[in-house]
Amino acid sequence: MLNMVSILLGLVALSVAILGLFPFIGIVNWLALPIAALGGAIGAMSSSNAGRNLNIFVLILAALRLSLGGGIL
Repeated sequence: MLNMVSILLGLVALSVAILGLFPFIGIVNWLALPIAALGGAIGAMSSSNAGRNLNIFVLILAALRLSLGGGIL
C-alpha cells in the first residue's frame, strides 16, 4: 500500500517536473522537490523499491534542472 502511494506521489511530482523542463517555467521544480521527497520517504518505508526509485529519479531531474537554470529559470 505504501508503495502505491509513493508511486502516485512520484507520478504527480514527475508531471510537475516535466512541466518545469520548459523554458521560463523552471520555478515549478521547487514544487516538485518536496512532493518527490515526501514520496521517497513513504517509498523508503515500503517493502518494494519501485516508488522510492521513481521519486529519487524525479528529485535528481528537478534538482538538475534547477541548477542549470540558476534556481529560477
